[in-house]
Amino acid sequence: MDTLLQALRPLSAPPEGPAWNHAEMNEWLGDQARLPAAVLLGIREGVQPRLVFTVRDARLPAHAGQVSFPGGRSEPQDADAVDTALRESEEEIGLNRALVKPLGFLDRFETISGYCVTPVVASIATEARLYPSPDEVAEVFEVPLTFLFDPANLRRYTMEFRGQQRPMAEFVHAGHRIWGATAAMLCNLLERMDRA
Repeated sequence: MDTLLQALRPLSAPPEGPAWNHAEMNEWLGDQARLPAAVLLGIREGVQPRLVFTVRDARLPAHAGQVSFPGGRSEPQDADAVDTALRESEEEIGLNRALVKPLGFLDRFETISGYCVTPVVASIATEARLYPSPDEVAEVFEVPLTFLFDPANLRRYTMEFRGQQRPMAEFVHAGHRIWGATAAMLCNLLERMDRA
C-alpha cells in the first residue's frame, strides 16, 4: 500500500493540462474540447485491500454492460474532481462520502467519447455498504489489489478501431472483463508504481 501511495499525485496538486493519451485521442477527436469527468478508484480497506468496480446497466445508451469505475461527468456545482467522483459514487453505488478518504490522483485520461477523466484514488472504510443504482449499475464487485498488481493477470493486445490498430489491455477476474478506459487507468497506476 505504501508503494501505491507514493505513486499517486498528491491531493494538493491535481493533474492539469493535456491527458497522458492526448496525442492519440487527437487523431480520433481532433481539437474539440474534452468534457471534464472524474472516476473513483476506491480501495476497500481490510486484510486484503480490494478495488471497487461497477458493471454498467445493459440499457444505458453508452458503454452498456461494460466494467467501469464509479464516476461521470463533472457538474457545475461540483467543487473539483474529488467532489465529482464522490457525488457520482454516491449516486451509482450508494457510497457514503463520510466513509471515503481521498488519497491522491492518477494522470488524466481522455476517452473516445470526448471526456477528459481525472482518476481519484481513495480508501473506502470496511463497513461501507455498496449497492447498485438500478438505473445505472447492474452490479458492484471488488478485485483484490494483489490480483491487479500481478503482471501475469495483465493481457496486452491490439484491436482494430476505425481502420487502425490500437494497443489495448485487459484483466479478467471471476468472469468480469476489465478493459478499455478502465484498464488503461489501471495500467497508468501500474506504470506509476513501476509494475507495468
